Amino acid sequence: MSLNDIQNRIAATCQRVGRDADSVRLVAVSKVQPNDRVEAVLQQGHRLFGENKVQEAAGKWPDFRARFPGVTLHLIGPLQTNKARQAMQLFDVIETVDRPKLARTIARIAQEEGHCPDLMIQVNTGEEPQKAGVLPADADAFIAECRDLGLPIIGLMCIPPADEEPSLHFALLAKIAARNDLPDLSMGMSADFETAIGQGATYVRVGSAIFGDRDYG
Repeated sequence: MSLNDIQNRIAATCQRVGRDADSVRLVAVSKVQPNDRVEAVLQQGHRLFGENKVQEAAGKWPDFRARFPGVTLHLIGPLQTNKARQAMQLFDVIETVDRPKLARTIARIAQEEGHCPDLMIQVNTGEEPQKAGVLPADADAFIAECRDLGLPIIGLMCIPPADEEPSLHFALLAKIAARNDLPDLSMGMSADFETAIGQGATYVRVGSAIFGDRDYG
């Protein structure tokens, strides 16, 4: 696979389901990838990337951004409150707002800094105890709470359980977003992004299919 292959598959899927290809954006997930692979994708003109960890992004992206203007960076991994300020300085979008304490911390820092990245709320659609995200039953109230804090919530994000049919989870996320008037849905990864596009994804997060397998060694 390659960046070009994935872009072609996104375009073909959009055509098949009657969507404009520009309505779906590809987040190239560069976590744990060596810099030369990331640079190769930057050289091809791609500018939208996702990282899981604040520390890793801090070590990698300031240099790339200086050399490749126009980069947009999404945080797609869990965020600890003590890393919130650094994350807000590094990332253009934080996709993983998932609890009141974090929302309040971001609101306070945004007031101090006079700046807040766009935010998405992570919903734990599978209600998995080991996974981050607000439970579906609590999502409406949490969205309202974030809005009351003045936070710029643009959409929702989910990671379906690995062993369940993803389309049910994507449909649930889309339903919550629609009733809360949220335009963006970050859902779908390497194995299921075409299904996600059919359910209304506006961001799909693809890593290894673009960069190659990750080496966690």
